[in-house]
Amino acid sequence: MGSRLSKITTRTGDDGSTGLGDGSRVSKTNIRIQAIGDIDELNSNIGIIVAYLQSNYPNLIGKTSEHLFAHLYWKLRLIQHDLFDLGGELCIPAGYELLTQGSLEDLDAWIINENANLEKLKEFILPGGSILSSYTHVARTICRRTERSVIMLRDSLSDDEIKHIRPITIQYLNRLSDWLFIIARCINKALGIEDILWKRE
Repeated sequence: MGSRLSKITTRTGDDGSTGLGDGSRVSKTNIRIQAIGDIDELNSNIGIIVAYLQSNYPNLIGKTSEHLFAHLYWKLRLIQHDLFDLGGELCIPAGYELLTQGSLEDLDAWIINENANLEKLKEFILPGGSILSSYTHVARTICRRTERSVIMLRDSLSDDEIKHIRPITIQYLNRLSDWLFIIARCINKALGIEDILWKRE
């Protein structure tokens, strides 16, 4: 890692440009950079949830524990690596494959398994309840924005370029936002806090 990040301050971005993985440079306002930045923001917010779990439930995050928070901790760690891979893919305009089909299949399985433990919703719910659930809702909304950014990037490309945005990229983010919504509800349930239902006028 030291050889990859031997120098953090390069001054090459002082003109408002930044480098991509293929060596080319683009404006920091480029839609590709926006999408990569949103992925980074999402990953950072998930890091807050991971840190919260480490600080508040240290006895529940061991690999052998069956508690929700243990599963959540390790799943979020895997997701952070997936998001880093996703950003790496977008950093190569000519196409690069890092995110695996297995990661998407894992999310699909988690959605089914964890949603099965929740009561069916008859109304929309408001983000909130516990602090941990609220953090998770924040990550969910950032995930939705990230998905929109990647779609905007895809839609801005030519027919020759668009093939390098793999469908799994958008599928993964779409599933991840669904899973984060479910997990936010699971957290409140585990803590004995009821969902906050939206009150229609």
